[in-house]
Amino acid sequence: MPAKKNKPVAKKTAAVKTKDYTEILKRFIRAKGAELLTDDNVTSVGIGYKIKDGKPTKQISIQFTVDSKVEPEMLNSVNTTAIPETITVDGVTFPTDVIQRSFSKSFKIVPEEVAGPRKKRIDPIVPGISVANEKVSAGTIACLVFDKQTGAPYVLSNWHVLNGPGGNIGDRVVQPGPFDDNRIQQNQLGKLVRSHLGAAGDCAVASIESRTFKLEILDLNVKPEQIGEPELGDKVIKSGRTTDVTHGVITRIHTMVKINYGLPDGPRAIGGFEIGPDSNNLSPDGEVSKPGDSGSAWLFKLPGGKASKVMAGLHFAGEGAGDPNEHAIACYASSVFEKLEITLTPPQSLSAEAASGGPGYSPAFLGPVVKTPKLSARKLTDAVKLDNSEVIKYTHFSLAQCKSRKFAFWVAWNIDGGNIKKVSRNGIKFVPDPRFQEFQVGDELYAGNRLDRGHIARRADVVWGSVDEAKKANKDSFFFSNITPQMDNFNQGKLGGIWGKLEDAIFEDVDVDNLKVSVFGGPVFKSDDRVFKTVKIPREFYKVIVFVESGVLKAKSFLLTQNLDQLEVLDLNEFSVFQVTLAEIENRCGFTFPVNLKTADSFAEQLNNAPEALSVRKAIENLEDIKW
Repeated sequence: MPAKKNKPVAKKTAAVKTKDYTEILKRFIRAKGAELLTDDNVTSVGIGYKIKDGKPTKQISIQFTVDSKVEPEMLNSVNTTAIPETITVDGVTFPTDVIQRSFSKSFKIVPEEVAGPRKKRIDPIVPGISVANEKVSAGTIACLVFDKQTGAPYVLSNWHVLNGPGGNIGDRVVQPGPFDDNRIQQNQLGKLVRSHLGAAGDCAVASIESRTFKLEILDLNVKPEQIGEPELGDKVIKSGRTTDVTHGVITRIHTMVKINYGLPDGPRAIGGFEIGPDSNNLSPDGEVSKPGDSGSAWLFKLPGGKASKVMAGLHFAGEGAGDPNEHAIACYASSVFEKLEITLTPPQSLSAEAASGGPGYSPAFLGPVVKTPKLSARKLTDAVKLDNSEVIKYTHFSLAQCKSRKFAFWVAWNIDGGNIKKVSRNGIKFVPDPRFQEFQVGDELYAGNRLDRGHIARRADVVWGSVDEAKKANKDSFFFSNITPQMDNFNQGKLGGIWGKLEDAIFEDVDVDNLKVSVFGGPVFKSDDRVFKTVKIPREFYKVIVFVESGVLKAKSFLLTQNLDQLEVLDLNEFSVFQVTLAEIENRCGFTFPVNLKTADSFAEQLNNAPEALSVRKAIENLEDIKW
């Protein structure tokens, strides 16, 4: 939050009396800052109050920092030239100020005997803890941000933390960073999505693939909701991996600083602002920044001293080794968010309720325990994992999500037919699950064609239990993880599709014990599935209905095929539904059902253990054709 503006002491002409001095100097630094940093001895240039006798005055100045402050006769010895006493910008003459100070990136780590809570694997993740590219050391998660286009949640930190000199987009990002715990596979958080190193800042974002998360910054207990514009004298606070909570005062703004990242083309000029220690809130050792704090979020402070919800910048550097002055440098949050195309505003779907999951599918729901399908070793490596498990839970259903296809391998759900509630779907939108948003196909697929957003676990099946339970299940069913693209004429029951009526039919035709049914369903992935809008569209779907009749566990399996060859011209062949054996679904899908379920597959017995090919098996033309 901006501090009160101070009127600079500068020579001015009548023509420029009304100009904003900060804007004049801001444009100057942006235009000439990188050029001024070509002097080997100059480490940064920015806007600050001129220092006199070791204390800041109220006189605005163009402030230079240098590696070595020497007498004029010694300038040649440090390969530098004299900095003029004044610089005129747009007709306004400003004094200069020269301070001995250098900066270095803040990710070089020194050994520590005991790893604190910020340096351990955490789920849910929170801002303020250790993170890094698997090839880097350790830095800090600034905050949770969201992609402006897709709403996907990301962790925000520095380029030199999430990318690094040898990094590439798609690299594995781990939490904690490798220096804090070198078990890379176990600690995988996500992948490097986007990064930037230049005038706009030292910044990057990574996906969140295998953890849940909270938005509040550790020990500050606030979640950033807005971006502010730093001004001289503003008080700020951060929560970092190494120094925990530290307080600062903004001492220079619109600063260009020269940092050596070890890149082949030499040091880089990075834009930002400078923070010095807050004399009223000094840390025990007086430090504002230590190695490992890179990536921390600086927040403006409220008048009472607590952290506000307004983000000032992204910490990326501290004073160089051996420098007696204690200062830090941060990128402007506004520049970082614009460059990375991110926002602090969560998508409408994201709330504590939406991200919390639910009790999930219950294996013991029917009495006999019916476990979820077991993925093959190859498919398991392609599955999204939350808290090291591929089973992702919602209210009354669970699923396993395929990373490469971005649809579910399987969805398992329970139906309590005697406890169904009437819950409206009005106002509920299809939304991505924020816990692994990048591994879902969203609305971009369904515009301008006949593809429906088809529920796998039907909304009507899961809205049972208490009213609150039913409402939560209702909303959960609209996550895109429970959706597959399906042709309108097989998905919409009003058009006579048998597929959407299978669960209703069993309650009508079978005396189901306790009116309880469990169902498994999902798409069949084939290598030659047709690509439409860059997405491979499944052309087969399966459903397994499990129930107990007179104390006997039974399972009935169905396969639906559709022809999508003419998708673009909308000239579609009819789909067909077949009753099949459980073994046929296993062979098509690459996973296995529990043994007791295969034993309960009476249709296999009816085929005398010799299943005929689908090409000669009669399709189900009406519900009466089903052999329950």
